[in-house]
Amino acid sequence: MNKPLALPLLILSLFWAGLAHSQSGDPGVIVQTVVQEPIRNRIEALGTLRGNESIRLTSNVTKTVTRLNFEDGERVEKGRVLVEMTSAEEIALLEEARTNAEDAERQWRRVRSLVEQGAASQSMLDERQREYHSAQARYNALQARLEDLRLRAPFDGVVGLRNISVGALVTPGDLITTLVDDHQMKLDFTLPAVHLQAVEPGLEIRARSRALGNQLFEGRVSSIDNQVDPVTRSFTVRALLPNDDGLLKPGLLMTVELLTREREAIMVSEAAVMSEGGIHYVFVINSPDSEPVAEQRTVEIGERFVGWVEILEGLSAGEKVVTHGLQKVRPDQPVVITAEDAGSDPLPELLNQSR
Repeated sequence: MNKPLALPLLILSLFWAGLAHSQSGDPGVIVQTVVQEPIRNRIEALGTLRGNESIRLTSNVTKTVTRLNFEDGERVEKGRVLVEMTSAEEIALLEEARTNAEDAERQWRRVRSLVEQGAASQSMLDERQREYHSAQARYNALQARLEDLRLRAPFDGVVGLRNISVGALVTPGDLITTLVDDHQMKLDFTLPAVHLQAVEPGLEIRARSRALGNQLFEGRVSSIDNQVDPVTRSFTVRALLPNDDGLLKPGLLMTVELLTREREAIMVSEAAVMSEGGIHYVFVINSPDSEPVAEQRTVEIGERFVGWVEILEGLSAGEKVVTHGLQKVRPDQPVVITAEDAGSDPLPELLNQSR
């Protein structure tokens, strides 16, 4: 005998020996109790990681870099000065503007006091007030101009590799470094529009990446795009993943698993369901006179899972259905229950019980 075929043939011989007929002539069957349990639909997708916040740090002026206050990959706090550029001229102009603004304020207050005493006109007070406001505005403008020469971190995060050195001339748009807030990560992925009603903010997701050894990361959907792509008929979903260990990096490709429509469902083994012409049916065990009888019953099925089928109509929890021996069973025929499948025992073990 060909060795690869030996084991399947042995199992089949045991199967027919155990289930073909009992001593009474009625066919022997293996049954299973219908159960009700919580289930969820499973949707898979591919997504790309992004930082919770992410920027390209660039200059908006043409200046020479005088100081870099960060190292590659360093974690920095919001407001920290990362880059300083030449600012001697701006500092001098700012000091001059500050002096002029203070002098204009003193002149305005002096004339206001004279107006209150009736020794000066209102028009002179208005002129001094305009001069003061003008001087103060120039001071504020120069202060903002000086601030443009000091690039600060707009949020807490990790800087990337620096692309310039001290003494380099930078122009608007030149990349100095990147800054990423990685305390949590955004995971963007697309789904077919058929799942539009099943996905909502707060839905649990699971994500893995081969680059991280398929380690499991759990998060939740945070937002859904407000439109469906007219070309691909898909929509974009964004989830948030905690990143306390800092393992997740922007740009990583991840496989995403969504669990939707949590519900209580009637479940049976897929081996119990037979189909004919688009109609699904099972054999339910009834015991009118303590003798098991197989009743053929039409059922409506829902979602299919590995080894299991959701039953929408036709069965109730606690009923028993035939899972093995269906080939010899006829409607309303007495049967002999040789074993009961609890869902965890392998078929050869169940067949041994039926011998």
